[in-house]
Amino acid sequence: MDTTTPAQTPPPSNASEDKTVAILSYLTLIGFIVAIIIHNGKKTQLGAFHLRQVLGLMLTLFVVMVCGFVLGRIPFIGWLTMLALWFAMLVLWLMGLLAALNGQMKPMPIVGPLYQQWFGKTFD
Repeated sequence: MDTTTPAQTPPPSNASEDKTVAILSYLTLIGFIVAIIIHNGKKTQLGAFHLRQVLGLMLTLFVVMVCGFVLGRIPFIGWLTMLALWFAMLVLWLMGLLAALNGQMKPMPIVGPLYQQWFGKTFD
């Protein structure tokens, strides 16, 4: 006679909705706004995490664009620096999007933990 109790399975979570908010947040400014609206309907930890990551990424992108006005006027070295910054932004965006696609709460390298610290309670 088996006296062990069967393992209880947790109720199914709405993981697809979590991932939808996370993925949408990376797709343009309009996608970010739509993700915020969806997230306000049902707040999830994954959605809030990626919304904070994208908010930080957008603000960093703004700083890179402002720096571009200065660095763009410096021949060769300024242009190479701007190219490297744009490439770094693309890599960060791709890494964040891949984490969202996989449903992971993995911060972007270097700046991701800072975004979580700076915008800690935003979107909760």
